Amino acid sequence: MEITDEIVDHIAHLARLEFNGDDKVNIKKDLSNIIDFIDQLNAVDTEGVEPLIFMSDAINVLREDKFEPSITQAEALKNAPNHDSDYFKIAKVLKK
Repeated sequence: MEITDEIVDHIAHLARLEFNGDDKVNIKKDLSNIIDFIDQLNAVDTEGVEPLIFMSDAINVLREDKFEPSITQAEALKNAPNHDSDYFKIAKVLKK
């Protein structure tokens, strides 16, 4: 497939880009290289090759879920500027 200026202009319009002068020549060369590479991939015989879904045979490699104690409620309230026995107290922010 030959990459023409019209194809480059059309792709540039779709992508909302603008190519002029040397930029258009470079883009044409890059697109030609991409098309050539795709043609090489299409030439590879994949008859009888199973589709690859996963990159390895490992299934659900997860860490063990362990309970680790955190800080206690008393420790959490210790540095609060205003609190009661169980909760943080904050200034009222909504008016009724």
